[in-house]
Amino acid sequence: MAGPGSAFRRLAALSGAGAVGLAAYGAHGAQFPDAYGKELFYKANQYHFVHSLALLGVPHCRKPLWAGLLLASGTTLFCTSFYYYGLSGDPSAQTLAPVGGSLLILGWLALAL
Repeated sequence: MAGPGSAFRRLAALSGAGAVGLAAYGAHGAQFPDAYGKELFYKANQYHFVHSLALLGVPHCRKPLWAGLLLASGTTLFCTSFYYYGLSGDPSAQTLAPVGGSLLILGWLALAL
C-alpha cells in the first residue's frame, strides 16, 4: 500500500524495534537513580509501544500526514522526556511531557477524522 501515510508504517516498525531495545536495556542494563526513575522509564516504554502500534493505523485514515506527524512528534517528546528523567533523575526535560501528551491526543483525534 503506497500512499501519503505509508512511510509511517516503516516509522512504526522502527519505533517498535526501538521500544523493544529500550525495554531490554531497562530490564537488564539501566542504572536508575531511584524507584521513581524506574517507574517513569517503564511508563515511557508502555506509551512508546502503544504509539508505535498506533502509527500502523496512520495509512488508513483520511489525514495520514497530520495523524502521523502528530503521533510521531508526540511520542518523541513525551517518551523522551520520561526516559531521560527516569535514567538521569534530572527533571529539566519534564516540561516537554505536556506538549508531547497534547500532541498525542491530537494525533489520536486526527486518526478519527
